[in-house]
Amino acid sequence: MRIMGLDYGSVTVGVAISDELLLTAQGIEVIRRKHDNKLRQTLARIDELIKEYQVNKIVLGYPKHLNNTIGDKAKKVEEFADRLRGRTGLEVILWDERLTTVAAHQVLDLGGLHYKDKAMVVDKIAAVIILQGYLDQCHFIKNEK
Repeated sequence: MRIMGLDYGSVTVGVAISDELLLTAQGIEVIRRKHDNKLRQTLARIDELIKEYQVNKIVLGYPKHLNNTIGDKAKKVEEFADRLRGRTGLEVILWDERLTTVAAHQVLDLGGLHYKDKAMVVDKIAAVIILQGYLDQCHFIKNEK
């Protein structure tokens, strides 16, 4: 059993996968598309990764505003979540992703990457941060019982 983390953007989707013990998240890839509304190939690639890694749950970054309201980006993520549920039959959890892209940029800044190099991987790092946050919360709750 593994969990997939996704950072959904207008033309990219960052992908992360948990280890089998559900302790850590690893970045896998960034799926790129030419247009925001062209999701067929993106969904097909996600299907392939689900099969390859034997994923049984998806954690999808949910971009709420800092004041906890829902905007246009969050609504697009909700629509994408519905498509994922319908296509994969898997549980899709919307995970608050406020400031994950900022955190991903900070991680990459520490690595001294050039701007163009950061742009190629920032969504993958954001997916790792989203998934790792979910995994950490699950372990915290489990250990509190």
